[in-house]
Amino acid sequence: MTDLTERLWYGRRPLLWPLWPLSWLYQTVASWRRNRLTSSAEPLPVPVVVVGNITVGGTGKSPLTAWLASHFREQGWRPVILSRGYGGKHTGDVPLLVGPDTNPAEAGDEPVMLAAQTACPVVVHPQRLASARMALDQGLGNLLLCDDGLQHYALARDVEISVFDGARGVGNGASLPVGPLREPVGRLQDVDLVVVNGVPGKRVPEHPRRYAMMLHPAGVRHLLTGVTKAAGPWLKGQSCVALAGIGNPGRFFDQLRDLGAEVEGRAFPDHHRYTEQDIATGDERLVLMTAKDAVKIQPFANERCWVLDVAPQLPAGFGAAVDRVLDLKLAARGLDASLLRET
Repeated sequence: MTDLTERLWYGRRPLLWPLWPLSWLYQTVASWRRNRLTSSAEPLPVPVVVVGNITVGGTGKSPLTAWLASHFREQGWRPVILSRGYGGKHTGDVPLLVGPDTNPAEAGDEPVMLAAQTACPVVVHPQRLASARMALDQGLGNLLLCDDGLQHYALARDVEISVFDGARGVGNGASLPVGPLREPVGRLQDVDLVVVNGVPGKRVPEHPRRYAMMLHPAGVRHLLTGVTKAAGPWLKGQSCVALAGIGNPGRFFDQLRDLGAEVEGRAFPDHHRYTEQDIATGDERLVLMTAKDAVKIQPFANERCWVLDVAPQLPAGFGAAVDRVLDLKLAARGLDASLLRET
């Protein structure tokens, strides 16, 4: 997403309004596609939980997916994460089983990051349904957790969770290309829960099950040695170059500044493929990055490379709300969650 697009989509400038017929056409095609695919999607014999958003860009889906994987494991499930693998080259007929050591150039950065963070099986393929079938055929788990799959309607789902950036919300409220919406705001009437990353602003729609999520620093990790330091005390006054190839780089830079660091921010396109030149500073300043960027920089990291790890914090009742919705959805399909967890 370019700076100009950012200003047009999330500001109030009407420069793109002449493109409104294209926005209308996009909405029409998206609605037709959703109706066609959902009518033919066959429910799977295990629960499917989808995390996604109705807007373009980063909202915090992957951190929430990692949190949910941990939560479901605590509840006795064996979750398998399904991912598109954006930024990766894998497009073969057979889905790719991803581990922490898989090349992110092949699998994509987020799948490798999630495999390292959760220790869950992660399966990558452009078609989530193909990944789901592989996970079932190989007995990888008994719950499918789909990262960024809200619009992948060929995969039937039991629970839908939509994530918003609290500061951005729905932007100017228009669909692509006039605004950032993949689907109209009315789509939220069908999702089960809404999670807002950060303090909700005026542009975040209301929902009966809306929860705030805060991404708090879990520590600063040395990329070569794994040594971790407390983020706040250690970063205060540190001069650093911050790299971010994520959906909203500004959020990362602001977080480092809030921790007291003196930051030169270098924003790259989402899923950027880093080179050694990208981490060159010409001096002895630290190089700070996100966990998503770190999996791609790891092969040529140097002593100055550090990672800011974050941990999602959600209200105490969020996990219980997810469990209630899941149990109700499974019961409506004639399935018993307690029996499924034993498989």
